[in-house]
Amino acid sequence: MTEQERNVLLNELRQQESQRKKQIKRERFRRLNPYAKKGAVVFAGSSLMEQFPLYEFLQDDDLHCTLYNRGIGGFTTTELLEAMDECILELQPAHLFLNIGTNDLNGPDYDRAAMLGRYEEIVQQIRKKLPETKLYLLAYYPVNPTVAEDPGLIECFRWRTNERIREASEGVQALARKYGAEFLDLNKDLYDAAGNLKAEYTIEGMHLYANGYRPVMDALLPLLRKIGEEQGGKQ
Repeated sequence: MTEQERNVLLNELRQQESQRKKQIKRERFRRLNPYAKKGAVVFAGSSLMEQFPLYEFLQDDDLHCTLYNRGIGGFTTTELLEAMDECILELQPAHLFLNIGTNDLNGPDYDRAAMLGRYEEIVQQIRKKLPETKLYLLAYYPVNPTVAEDPGLIECFRWRTNERIREASEGVQALARKYGAEFLDLNKDLYDAAGNLKAEYTIEGMHLYANGYRPVMDALLPLLRKIGEEQGGKQ
């Protein structure tokens, strides 16, 4: 086996393992959802949502709202469309925060219009099946390619640039306006002087440490406190 053939095989095995893990997470959510409260707060999306330490912050900030995280690492808009039931619809949330689409940006075949079309399908399903749910669409977080060391990630950052991220976020903002959702840009304290994600906030240039999520949570706190007060009044 040549080195190139070995690399191709290893890549295929990694992709198979990634898909297996996603399926396991979907099944875990499907079995967990019957125990969840309806009318709660749900965060859904990809790894940037999955890794958001919401439960810890919920306690640290003394927030009195019921919250569920249904992010799945590696998810694209296509995959969320296939998992709408277990990630969103079965929970019947009163408030839904969505961050999905960054993994769609990761290669040369990215098509902004196609990605936003799939995102729109997600929003349309939510509006049709959960008409009373308050929907919040998040701006995509910036990245910092200067700290990347892994060759695969360096290649990814050729395509997943902050310019591409900004343009995609503008499309999401337009969808929010079209469907009466609220667009949330929580990123103002994430940028360094060059417009990249602050190096001290990121694991490898893309994903965030807890201290990176902290300013995002701080920006969300007024809204989450208001939601908590509403939920408290209904108990």
